[in-house]
Amino acid sequence: MSRNKERYIELFWSTFQLSACTFGGGFVIIPLMRKKFVDQLHWIEEQEMMDLTAIAQSSPGAIAVNASILVGYHVAGIPGALLTVFGTVLPPLVIISVISMFYKAFRDNMIVNMAMTGMLAGVAAVICDVVLTMGKGILKQKRILPVLVLLASFVAVRFLEMNIILVIFICAVVGAADTFYRERRRGVRKE
Repeated sequence: MSRNKERYIELFWSTFQLSACTFGGGFVIIPLMRKKFVDQLHWIEEQEMMDLTAIAQSSPGAIAVNASILVGYHVAGIPGALLTVFGTVLPPLVIISVISMFYKAFRDNMIVNMAMTGMLAGVAAVICDVVLTMGKGILKQKRILPVLVLLASFVAVRFLEMNIILVIFICAVVGAADTFYRERRRGVRKE
């Protein structure tokens, strides 16, 4: 039981720290979660983290909360999911509450405005890192279909201005069909 308690504390504290130091939304917390849970703690494999990220992004709600639920559940079941959600939501709740009490002073403060501008540049860099990391994961598969889906999705969203929900749905259908087809071929080869 003591080992579970230590893991629960580590899970909560990790997500609490990540959430408290993450500015820029869910796309920023994903690489930090990957570094923490894949590289440092070795609780999740790289491919599993990619899968959890894809599920978190395609599910309704905040990406950071979705990812924390999935990571927490993967590591420690339902108690882990509850702890990671609480650890992820608590810091922004406190910070937003404090900011809302002093909103007028924050809004008009030149130093705060300059800091926010600087943080925006940092957030853009972190989002670029996420894109490159996820893109590298797709290219490592050495299969043409995921690369085509990646490129087609980019074109559909960026240039054709397609609804992102429709793009995600189409990608899910293509991915499911591809997996079904490959599993079926694998089963036929075994016979």
